[in-house]
Amino acid sequence: MAPDPLDGLPHLRSGKVRDLYEVDDDHLLLVASDRVSTYDVVHPTPVPDKGRVLTGLSAFWFERLGDIVDHHLVSTSVADLPVPFQRHADHLHGRSMLCRRVDIVAFECVVRGYLVGSGWQEYREQGTVCGLPLPDGLVEAAQLPEPIFTPATKAEAGDHDENVSFEVVADALGDDLAGRLRSLSLELYAAGAAHAAERGIILADTKFEFGLIDGRLVLADEVLTPDSSRYWPADAWEPGTVPPSFDKQYVRDFATSTGWDKRPPAPALPEEVVTATRIRYVEAYERLTGERFDAWLARG
Repeated sequence: MAPDPLDGLPHLRSGKVRDLYEVDDDHLLLVASDRVSTYDVVHPTPVPDKGRVLTGLSAFWFERLGDIVDHHLVSTSVADLPVPFQRHADHLHGRSMLCRRVDIVAFECVVRGYLVGSGWQEYREQGTVCGLPLPDGLVEAAQLPEPIFTPATKAEAGDHDENVSFEVVADALGDDLAGRLRSLSLELYAAGAAHAAERGIILADTKFEFGLIDGRLVLADEVLTPDSSRYWPADAWEPGTVPPSFDKQYVRDFATSTGWDKRPPAPALPEEVVTATRIRYVEAYERLTGERFDAWLARG
């Protein structure tokens, strides 16, 4: 599904999910689409309201975590945008974030609290996750003795992020900034996991993006959404098995079942997969924020 820039607006670029527009010298507009990707390939079928869930959850978390670190979000209201943007209010409503420009730090700040995904595969083979040694005898989806910071490079479009050691980050950014990224990431994960636990949800892992404004570190991009995080229902978690996640797992399962080779083009999605995926995204929003998704649509 190709990005569809809005007519008459200064479109800078599009990612798998987000479209980026220039507002002025100090601000950008991030617009979360309903596109859905698996294995870094965008499917031709959108999931209705997915972008609005991502935006609403990011806004919730930016505000909630603001006492830990500042962020780039200015407003989610279309009324705060210049007139040319307001002409697209129907599309932008609930899915756009007016943000301060930042110099993005060129590493994904990944935090893992549970042994799953690529971390589980590495552990089975080497007893480590991203080179960090772990105790023997852990099973898939087990909670780690403590959350670990496992940074990755930011991949170009169409490529995969590559795990790197903390030392690689320190060599690139300096010990001070690298240490700050690690400590902030772990603190943000702990705060997010604690809140999610109160809502009956496990935050298995997540990734943060940071940027610099006049040398000051701020949280950027999206934060703690089902696209950047692995959320599990706590009542379905049992070490040794992987619970269903509040994300696009239905899409992954369907795509895998077709025999797709994970190269473009991705297969179209049947209606039942789209509906089930939307339900999971909306449920994640409502359980984490404690409000109805309709309330966000009325406010966003």
